[in-house]
Amino acid sequence: MIRLGIIGYGNLGRGVEMNAAKASDMELVAVFTRRDPATVKLHDASIPVVSVNEVADWTDKIDVMILCGGSATDLPKQTPEYAKLFNVVDSFDTHARIPEHFANVDASASAAGKVAVISCGWDPGMFSLARVYGNAVLPNGKDYTFWGKGVSQGHSDAVRRIAGVKDARQYTIPVDAALEAVRSGKNPELTTRDKHTREVFVVAEEGADKAAIENEIKTMPNYFDEYNTTVHFISEEEMKANHSSLAHGGFVFRTGTTGWENENQHVIEYSLKLDSNPEFTTSVLLAVARAAYKMNQRGEKGCRTILDIAPADLSQYSREELRAHML
Repeated sequence: MIRLGIIGYGNLGRGVEMNAAKASDMELVAVFTRRDPATVKLHDASIPVVSVNEVADWTDKIDVMILCGGSATDLPKQTPEYAKLFNVVDSFDTHARIPEHFANVDASASAAGKVAVISCGWDPGMFSLARVYGNAVLPNGKDYTFWGKGVSQGHSDAVRRIAGVKDARQYTIPVDAALEAVRSGKNPELTTRDKHTREVFVVAEEGADKAAIENEIKTMPNYFDEYNTTVHFISEEEMKANHSSLAHGGFVFRTGTTGWENENQHVIEYSLKLDSNPEFTTSVLLAVARAAYKMNQRGEKGCRTILDIAPADLSQYSREELRAHML
């Protein structure tokens, strides 16, 4: 059994607990929290909840630590730090900062002899694989990625970190005209702003400067500054009633041509329709945790992404079973 630990028990942490309970080759050993452990209630009360300050005492009891913090401020600090102690997996999703994050984590994991896999989920993650496969198969072509409509956990978390914000949900919405132009093979030239809009619902603290909050959201680098963004201020009651779902999804396209005169056109489309963004994301995290464990058992060390993982390492089945039933 692969022994797992979780750092952070929000939506992702709860998803890891649920999915680990259903994995035949994994067991959840402990959950670590910055909160008072007595206030954190797991679905399985037999699993210990431990202060994150005691995490170093568990290095010989956990094979892979799954980091369930946010990309805005948690993971840039946590992943390099915990990679000194454990094999780790995270879902860092700030695309523009992945090279920087990779370098920081690689230094820690390599020195410690651990494997750290970053930026795992559905994008970055499964969508990343679709882009690489499509690009490799149709080198003469274009890539397009659309997200939503759905709640972005990373973007919502980034908004919640703004002073004066009590709660927030951020929806990413594809522009229908752009989506259909790609699907029909028109190969349009699209800017970031052409492809998506963003809609943010905010519960502000009493007395907060709403104009300042809206400006900080709309100008936030790597999150909102390149998009047409609409901000709505609503009550806690409206947030709970209308914005509790965490559905999401999206599309990856690779359009390209073959033939001596490029006369034959092709469209590769990969899509996801997710009732629960965090539950699906943690399903990916667990598959990657399995791969991280296998790689470290073979003596590998350092930082990896999902692009560096052999498909067979993600699977609970043996290579013989995969050849017989899935190839």
